[in-house]
Parts: sequence; C-alpha cells; structure tokens
Amino acid sequence: MTKREAAIAAVSTPIGEMWLVAEPEGVVEAGWTRLEPPPKRDGVRACASPEALALAERAAEELTLYFAGRLRAFTVPLAPRGTAFQLAVWASLCDIPFGARVSYRDIASAVGRPRAVRAVGQANRANPLPVFIPCHRVVGADGRLVGYAGDALDLKAWLLEHESRVLRAQTLS
Repeated sequence: MTKREAAIAAVSTPIGEMWLVAEPEGVVEAGWTRLEPPPKRDGVRACASPEALALAERAAEELTLYFAGRLRAFTVPLAPRGTAFQLAVWASLCDIPFGARVSYRDIASAVGRPRAVRAVGQANRANPLPVFIPCHRVVGADGRLVGYAGDALDLKAWLLEHESRVLRAQTLS
C-alpha cells in the first residue's frame, strides 16, 4: 500500500472540522483539525485509488449523518492500525451502544484484562478514529468525563450530549 492510494476528506461538523484518511481496505485515521492537522500526503487526490476515494466519501457522508442526528452506527469499513491490545480495546469500544457510557474498568474487563485500566486509557488516547470508534463514550469509574483527544473534554462533552439529545428526540417522536 502506498501513501498515494489513500484519500483524504474534510468534514465540517457543529464542533469543528474533522479530517479523515481512507485507504482501499477502510478508513485508517481521522482527527479534529483544531487538535492536529491532517496528514500531508503529496498528490493524494490525484493518485488515490477509486476504492479509497469512495470510502472517504462514504465516511464523510456517514459523519455528516451522525452529526445531523440521523445515524447511530457507522457502517463504513474501518482499518485502524495498532497493537493487538489496542485493536481489542477499539473493537470493544465499537460495541458500546449509541448514547451509552461505560467506564475504563468496564472496557478492561471486556477485553479480558480487568487490571489493565490504565492501558485501556492509553489505547483510548491512541484511538486513530475518534467518533467512528466511540472512545468518547468511556468515562471515569465515578461517571466523570476524563481524557479525550488531547484533553479536549469539550468535544467529549458535546458528543455525549449530542447522542443524548438524539435519543431524547427519538423517544419523543
């Protein structure tokens, strides 16, 4: 896989611009522009594979639907890169229901390492696909918001409140 097969997309959200990188096998990275610039990949648009371009477009559409309150679960293929432990943690995060909150301890138990609470926190911090892999749904054991995207707790709070609003609106209708 060469870097030139990847496609980069930008998505405007209610809480700032996000970028994402897709390769033919799935979305590999995403981030908040205010926290980190998108990766520089010369000639990405001109040399991206058709599969990567299609996945980038689909991922951008799904993010837009999520932020509009019309999507609860992403279906675009994800292809994060990490250690076996990180991949297990991220897979467990994807099992957290929309609008739910779990603790780092819950995730440590879910991956069969109940004493690895700090390691779960580090895996969350290394999550290359925020929002797609919902690390924002993980809170401290006492329910407090802790750790998110370089200490951008305002983003975490907004995402959790957004999901709560969507669930309330759907319950009322």
